[in-house]
Amino acid sequence: MLETIHFYHTNDIHSHFEYWLRSQYFIRNERLAYAEKGEPSFLFDVGDHLDRSNIYTEATLGLGNVKLLNEAQYDVVTIGNNEGITLDFDELYHLYDDARFEVVVANLKAANGENPKWLKPYTILRTKYGTKIGVIGATAFYELFYKELQWEITEPRKAIISIAKELRGEVDILLCLSHLGITEDEMLAQECPELDVIFGAHTHHFLEEGKMVNGVLLTGCGKFGAYTGHLVIQYDHERRKIVHKEEMVIDNALLPEIEGELEFLEQLSHTGKELMSEPLFQSAKSYNKEWFHHSQISRLFAKAVLEHTGADCAMFNAGIFLDGLKKGNVSKYDIHRILPHPINLCVVELTGRQLKEVYLQAKNEEWSQLELRGLGFRGLVFGKILTYEFSVNKNRELIVKGEVSDLNKTYQLATLDMFTFGYFFPNFKYAKKKYYLPYFLRDVLVEYCKRHFS
Repeated sequence: MLETIHFYHTNDIHSHFEYWLRSQYFIRNERLAYAEKGEPSFLFDVGDHLDRSNIYTEATLGLGNVKLLNEAQYDVVTIGNNEGITLDFDELYHLYDDARFEVVVANLKAANGENPKWLKPYTILRTKYGTKIGVIGATAFYELFYKELQWEITEPRKAIISIAKELRGEVDILLCLSHLGITEDEMLAQECPELDVIFGAHTHHFLEEGKMVNGVLLTGCGKFGAYTGHLVIQYDHERRKIVHKEEMVIDNALLPEIEGELEFLEQLSHTGKELMSEPLFQSAKSYNKEWFHHSQISRLFAKAVLEHTGADCAMFNAGIFLDGLKKGNVSKYDIHRILPHPINLCVVELTGRQLKEVYLQAKNEEWSQLELRGLGFRGLVFGKILTYEFSVNKNRELIVKGEVSDLNKTYQLATLDMFTFGYFFPNFKYAKKKYYLPYFLRDVLVEYCKRHFS
């Protein structure tokens, strides 16, 4: 007997629901049609379904995303870094309590105490014809972040390979939901030919027909719900082997529009705004924002950052402020509109010599016009890099907190976690640092204003 099995998959939706209704309507009808033909089907998500820059997701702390996944009848998901490190421990611990699907993450466990009931390294699905399908999941290795959040994360490829070798003899088909990125997926395929397919995510790569590496088929469907993947596997029961596997990608923008799409999006936004409407504090004045200069809100935020961290100086880009702070009652929704980014503070320890180098690098005028995508940034333009409590004077001396610095002394610089990933300031990647989790930038500003505006 030759069995045809269909796997629909999504990844890196990041709470972009513009095509959600039409794509799920399409998938549901396809699955029903295949069921009538006797062909089984499954639906997977490969992580970063939620993104706290979205009002609905922020207001429900991701529980609204789980509700949508339940309604769409997903079978198995793994978590991405947006599920894993943008929620505090308790929020992630209980995120999937009401999930009607399986959650597989092979390289994560609670650092202290019991794991949440939903967390498992793999699951085994079965078709009505008895075919056993092993599904392993793993997420990106953000070790320092998970440690701060009281989770223990291990190297994902090792975890996947260990389970794959264990499962290979027990299942007919072996799949991996990998929120690791295309480079990691390619290395995994080379090291683990036991896998049949790696469903990819994290780096937002797009593989229209998949990519074969060492006999393992890799997939990737971009980002923001623009595409849905459809994998077809043919399994020969007599020969007990896969005889064909084929990946295709559906462009959701080309699917027929579904009645009520606009109302659906408006309702999500309305729900989010209502849940976040309660005032947090009252401001006696308004604070303007500027993307290419210092501004009233950037100075206010710098004070909040320095007070929160106790650092010697601070640095951040002006583009993080999407709006100014209004006079009067300020709600959680208002603050979210100003600072929607899932970004945390980080204090980096640098010598005076290194700090001076950072200051000079920050003067790169090309960066201010950069239209940054990713690294947690959810703004429109990067903006000018602003520095507070450190500068270089006309004599090319480093001034820290108003005094000429000792270039050999160690200073603490409070900055954004996205600057520590090596793209902008390579020295940060290897410097001693402390991340301030789970507080987002908006949380830091709120707490400062509550203390000083009351």
